[in-house]
Amino acid sequence: MAFESLSEKLSQAFKKLRSKGKLGEQDIKEAMREVKLALLEADVNYKVVKDFVKTVSERAVGQEVLESLTPAQQVIKIVNEELTALMGGENARLEFPSKPPCIVLMCGLQGSGKTTHAAKLAKYFKTNSGCRPLLIACDVYRPAAIEQLKIVGEKAGARVFEMGQGNPVEIAKEGLKFAKDHGHDLVIVDTAGRLHIDEQLMDELKRIEAEVHPNEILLVVDAMTGQDAVTVASTFNEALPVTGVILTKLDSDTRGGAAISVRQVTGKPIKFSGIGEKLDDLEPFHPGRMASRILGMGDMLTLIEKAQTAVDEQKAEELARKMQQNSFDMNDLLDQMQQIKKMGSLKQILGMLPGVGKKLEEVDVDDRQLVRIEAMITSMTPAEREKPSIINPSRKRRIAAGSGTKVEDVNRLLKQFDQMKQMMKQLGGFGKKGRRKMRFPMMPM
Repeated sequence: MAFESLSEKLSQAFKKLRSKGKLGEQDIKEAMREVKLALLEADVNYKVVKDFVKTVSERAVGQEVLESLTPAQQVIKIVNEELTALMGGENARLEFPSKPPCIVLMCGLQGSGKTTHAAKLAKYFKTNSGCRPLLIACDVYRPAAIEQLKIVGEKAGARVFEMGQGNPVEIAKEGLKFAKDHGHDLVIVDTAGRLHIDEQLMDELKRIEAEVHPNEILLVVDAMTGQDAVTVASTFNEALPVTGVILTKLDSDTRGGAAISVRQVTGKPIKFSGIGEKLDDLEPFHPGRMASRILGMGDMLTLIEKAQTAVDEQKAEELARKMQQNSFDMNDLLDQMQQIKKMGSLKQILGMLPGVGKKLEEVDVDDRQLVRIEAMITSMTPAEREKPSIINPSRKRRIAAGSGTKVEDVNRLLKQFDQMKQMMKQLGGFGKKGRRKMRFPMMPM
């Protein structure tokens, strides 16, 4: 999970502060030493750490903290604010011109995930902004790069323009002309990466940039490479007018050094983060929300946005009606589970709840449990799904055999379903009086 080790170490440092009623300068000095070590171990740039600790320390020894009734909370609040500022302060959006198309040039080293994230970006803006994206295949050197872009482009619902193994500058030029002729309002140019930075790559990128005049130049960086990611970002930024960064594999980076350092070192904002392998696993980078996650405060805003994207409004209304009438059945449970799966893994979802992230460190959250429940429900007949009370021992054995589970698993599901119905009945009572409305998918118990 992202920032796992950093969150744990910061949590330990703040735990010592919370155990003290009043704080002296020495207490804050010791806490800041632990914060400094935690950030360095997380592979955050040394100069960034030094400046960060100095700023926090200066604020923390002020009157507002030392004379506060809850000094530890005040220190955490300052760390949260400074972490947010360090990562950019506000969410940096893609700049769309007044006259389309918006042209995005993707660049980065080979293996950083450029091609996949070009498709992720296309899908994100198609889904959330109604754009008509076009992907231009300018990586003519890597074997099967064009074919890969076609595959991910098709999955993202984006058209791909390619001219085979030709001149990348000419391909970019013709692709842009095609986009304008066919009404594409978002153009994403996938360029070639290299195993290391070289003059030939940079010259080619400069020629493409001069030809298409992109509105955005997004550098794709692998968060797992830590300080190397920051070095790569700095080098590309010196050669090209980079406008933003996409950090990939952030879900696997337990340290988080790149996310914290890259903005401060390059001066360029992180605009998106890749948080998984699926095409939906792309999030706008919100510094404040990320700081909250690092400090174990959760990220309810991102969780709500995920829910709003995943939940079908009409189905939510139908569920609310069924709750009021107490007619919730196994079909509804199956539908709710499928909507939850769209939001990401269970551990990812639960980790966004305030105070839950740290408790998940020792817990094995098994997403296969959802698959098993889904298998049991789909092994039921339509009549059994609508009225689970008719499921007798022989039916249970058939359902277990059909879903590859045990009879005990079926019994557990039916018991949990009954408990859920009782809870639904109580919630339904609120709905009748107009005081509460169901807008969020129910989690399976």
